[in-house]
Amino acid sequence: MKKILTLLLTVVLLMAVLTGSAGVCAEGAPAGNVYDDGRARPSSCGHLQVVNGKLSDEQGEPVMLRGVSTHDLIITESFLNDKLFGELSRDVGVNVVRLAMYTHGVGVMGYCTKGERARYEADIDKGVTLATAHDMYAIIDWHILSDGDPTIYVDQAKDFFARMADKYGDHNNVLYEICNEPNGVDWPTVRAYAEQVIPIIRERAPKAVIIVGNPQWSSDLKSVLADPLDVENVLYTLHFYAASHGEDSRKAVEEASQQGLPIFVTEYGVTAATGGFPRDLDSADLWIELLEREGISYCMWTFSKAAEPCSAVRSTVPKYNGFVEEDYTATGLWLLKTLAKYNTK
Repeated sequence: MKKILTLLLTVVLLMAVLTGSAGVCAEGAPAGNVYDDGRARPSSCGHLQVVNGKLSDEQGEPVMLRGVSTHDLIITESFLNDKLFGELSRDVGVNVVRLAMYTHGVGVMGYCTKGERARYEADIDKGVTLATAHDMYAIIDWHILSDGDPTIYVDQAKDFFARMADKYGDHNNVLYEICNEPNGVDWPTVRAYAEQVIPIIRERAPKAVIIVGNPQWSSDLKSVLADPLDVENVLYTLHFYAASHGEDSRKAVEEASQQGLPIFVTEYGVTAATGGFPRDLDSADLWIELLEREGISYCMWTFSKAAEPCSAVRSTVPKYNGFVEEDYTATGLWLLKTLAKYNTK
């Protein structure tokens, strides 16, 4: 099987050479912005923007970001290492890494509840630095979950994003996700929160793409479509888990996309919504086919060793880079195959 995967990745790279450009950007990447094998580096896209409902490069051509999300940063700090980010970019075909920072949590987790702010911000800085060094995009994720209502910590969010945008406002590879999964609230509440936080970022990073969550754990695109924000360069979050969200959910997403709603799947899983069994790889394949048709970028939950089926790496693996086939779960092997399939498009 290892030989098969190696052969598959080799074929993908050869196709990239033959086509001249593959993966994230439009053809015609400037000299110096391609890998030795001909694949376009993400940096060749410049500042991303939203054009006609689609994530696009600096020239207005549609792009696809295909990548992974970390688990909560503090419990996955060891994954923030140079060798792994190089492997993800060069070998696996990841061009975006989502840096998930829980706002409310248990144990050491929780930016707003556990007094670990300096540690979290150091992790974010390391993640952005590594993504930049390896020509990947980075999403800074204000990962509300059990807190539900984003207005609970709106003041902390405004302070956090002011400092993040001050620090990374001149980066062309940083996106800002301002509320992961609102729940127990309606869209007008989330909308009002976004209208407070977005100007804070815009003042400091006027061209940055901002990603906005929505009710029902970022699955309520219908409410967003009825009353979208009057703001440019905004994408709306969609989250799905393949074993819990099927054809009806896919149809709703397709309809919203075709009506012009700009969408980014910042988190999806091949499992049930709990992150546990069952895995439904057939449903996951149908989801990815839809996202590819509609030009909707996506990050898989999660590139971690958490002891749950949604994790890409087996929990018993002692290392944090240099992964081989035997180190991956069935979820991770599916991810490798899926990225290899689509990164030539």
